[in-house]
Amino acid sequence: MTRTGRRSFLAALAGAFLCPVIAAGGPSAPELMLAGKYHPGLDLSAYWVSEKYDGVRGYWDGRRLWTRGGDVVNPPAWFTEGWPATPMDGELWAGRGRFEHASGTVRQAQPDDAAWRSMRFMVFDLPAHPGVFDERLRACGELIASLNRPWVVAVPQQRVESHEALQRQLKAVVRAGAEGLMLHRGDSLYRAVRGEDLVKLKPFDDAEARVLSHLPGKGRHAGRLGALEVQTPEGLRFRLGSGFTDVQREHPPAVGTWVTYRYRGLHDSGLPRFATFLRERPDFRPPEQNSPR
Repeated sequence: MTRTGRRSFLAALAGAFLCPVIAAGGPSAPELMLAGKYHPGLDLSAYWVSEKYDGVRGYWDGRRLWTRGGDVVNPPAWFTEGWPATPMDGELWAGRGRFEHASGTVRQAQPDDAAWRSMRFMVFDLPAHPGVFDERLRACGELIASLNRPWVVAVPQQRVESHEALQRQLKAVVRAGAEGLMLHRGDSLYRAVRGEDLVKLKPFDDAEARVLSHLPGKGRHAGRLGALEVQTPEGLRFRLGSGFTDVQREHPPAVGTWVTYRYRGLHDSGLPRFATFLRERPDFRPPEQNSPR
């Protein structure tokens, strides 16, 4: 495509898919499609499958980058130079197993140019496009190709034939260091709800909780963190005592911050079974804070 043709293409997309941008001047969470959990019985022929990237959800509103929680992201100017007015939904990703790098880079008020050089914006949807995902997928691929920015990538999507094939694919990507898979229903419109239009599949369950207090350690952990007392958005309280590195026990997540934990099912009380600390989640907002203010 010629330079003139590319500008015309982007202008057409901008005119067709523009939606109101989030007002600057305070945190305001974008209205994004949220993922439900995969369960056997879904009609897999209706879905596209992609890798679940272990990064920070990013939303380009046509002018600025935002996190899912409504915090402004401040990348170097070159990172978003030439991006279209078309809103894009994706993941700010630094590679498999590098969540801490991605999270730390995205949170910086003053961008670290060297850190951003290893970041990618993995685009998986166009929220303002009026079509179903099959159509948005094609438009997304064309848009990203026209941008010609190596750090802006259209997420590869493929079909899968059966639950068994899906499980084999899950095992393969997890073995390679990925977090899991995402399934996106091809005939679905973009809606800012959680349901079966978009589902996630991982080899473990996880959820978020807020840190209430630091409990002192005993034995070999004497003098440093023993466990975190945490509370879920629903108000359930419990302790996280495992999953921490020595560095995290010396410098635990601050009281009031959100963390992600893994677990294996729920007790009758609703509390998680075998809960272990996974990582901090500075970009997380509880459901009641996930709508624009």
